[in-house]
Amino acid sequence: MFELPECATLARQMSETLRGKIVERGRLGNSPHKFVWYNRKPAEFERLTKGKRVGSASARGRWMMVPLEPGYVLVLGECGGRLLYHEPGADLPGKYHLLLQFEDASALSVTTQMWGAMELFEQGKERERKYIKGMRRTPADKEFTFAYFTGLVDELLEGEKRSVKGLLTQEQLIPGLGNSVAQDIMFRAGLHPRHALAELSPAQRRTLHDAIIKTVREVIAKGGRSDELDLFGRPGRYERIMSADTAGEPCPQCGKKIEKIAYLGGACYLCPKCQA
Repeated sequence: MFELPECATLARQMSETLRGKIVERGRLGNSPHKFVWYNRKPAEFERLTKGKRVGSASARGRWMMVPLEPGYVLVLGECGGRLLYHEPGADLPGKYHLLLQFEDASALSVTTQMWGAMELFEQGKERERKYIKGMRRTPADKEFTFAYFTGLVDELLEGEKRSVKGLLTQEQLIPGLGNSVAQDIMFRAGLHPRHALAELSPAQRRTLHDAIIKTVREVIAKGGRSDELDLFGRPGRYERIMSADTAGEPCPQCGKKIEKIAYLGGACYLCPKCQA
């Protein structure tokens, strides 16, 4: 699943590579998938995208917006899988969930392994889409300050009990984060996934906020995680510290074996000493 760093990387690459290209033909999926969400019928999508010029793409949280000018925005959200650029003359995938072919014979294909939204909105209407409308600040926003973060924690303390992992991975309380990046954030903050938000000291809040910012920035700078591909089919350069691949290996800080636990519907990887 693409998380904020992968979406930021893909949006930047689409802006650099696709901006100014004119759509020759837009197609929705030729491989049925009940968990891919469209808001247009295939013929309508093809009609509305034909002749449109690609603008500068952007990302917010786990959502990417690609202007098709004039008048429309292609929204790709909550996706995993492959979002790939194809040079003129290159072979196109036999199966896809969305395909844009451009007048210069290049193309963009999108396929997902799990689920995802691939929707075309009239410009401005994309901001009204569920999960985009009212989205909280993301760690890539300059407004994601410590004051904002500690206010978010205080707000959550007025409701149900939550843990650190719950803050990082549930309900997009911090948009763009997911279970993968959250593992390294918790390790760098020295916090156990089950650590209660109510028990965070002021210093721990500061450490957790810093870990979120630094980890997200590093993953973006390295083009995403090494188990995800960029627009050109290349893996990201960020190697996760806490993952299935490092479970059972020595912690890079203390040497204790990295452990795997199940918590909040997914696997967690942690150091039993550094994150006690």
